[in-house]
Amino acid sequence: MKSTTALWTFLFVAGLLALVARGVVTGAGSRYVRAVEVKSAAGEVQWTRYESVPPKALGEPGVTVSRPRTLGLWISALLTLATFSLLYGDNIWFKLAQSLVVGVAAGFAVVTGFWTMIVPNLFAKLAPDAARNTFVPGLEPGTSSDWWSLIPLLLCAMMLWRLSPRGGWISRWPLAFFIGLTAGLQLVSIFKADFVDQISGTMLPLVVLKDSGIDVWKSIRNVLIVGSVLSVLVYFLFSVEHKGLVGRVARLGIGVLMITFGASFGMTVMGRISLLAARLQFLFDDWLWMIDPLGTRTVL
Repeated sequence: MKSTTALWTFLFVAGLLALVARGVVTGAGSRYVRAVEVKSAAGEVQWTRYESVPPKALGEPGVTVSRPRTLGLWISALLTLATFSLLYGDNIWFKLAQSLVVGVAAGFAVVTGFWTMIVPNLFAKLAPDAARNTFVPGLEPGTSSDWWSLIPLLLCAMMLWRLSPRGGWISRWPLAFFIGLTAGLQLVSIFKADFVDQISGTMLPLVVLKDSGIDVWKSIRNVLIVGSVLSVLVYFLFSVEHKGLVGRVARLGIGVLMITFGASFGMTVMGRISLLAARLQFLFDDWLWMIDPLGTRTVL
């Protein structure tokens, strides 16, 4: 092991032990829940639901420490610190966090797809009674089987044929069908969003009238929008040499493009800063209890 790796490993373990000691002494990093009994219409208790409560609720009836949620909080915090360790350099802790995030995201996508797509759109239609007894208890009784759902089931089975050592060409037929169907469905919406709506958005009156006369600010806004769009279009007009008036309008279009790209980049940076602020708030508030230890902050 390299000396730098050993040093950072020692610092990471020492910091972890210090945080554990602080949590044991002050209770920081703990999650509290309240047991709520869910009763039927007849007043019988069917099950118990646990709701998250702030630390100030400790001592109230039914409020206890939730060990699973506390463990999940600590895992989230440590993985966040492991991700931040990339700021120093590539290391084993960042690789571990990265692998866990990718693996958990893939597993979550599979489970979500199963319960939101396969169960309601396949099992609940082919065998509604069996699905009601196993997967979907809220399914309406008396639902009949929809045997048309066997067609997408067959297409999915044909796509899995690619995993077979022989007959892999069978998977090309459903793949071509899905690609063509998706392209056809998306064609109209994309054409409307990227073409029709953008053109109609620039068809604005240059002089906006109101009851008392001319609305100056709206008129100026419309002139700027229409003028900016036209200048950008002139810049991309390559059949005419950019000289004279055309060249000056094209240079104005370059300025409009630069402003647009700068605003887009700024929005991207602000989005990343918002994510960073959220993670720092999670570390210093939810985990370390340095901002609002008892959860008394009022969210407006």
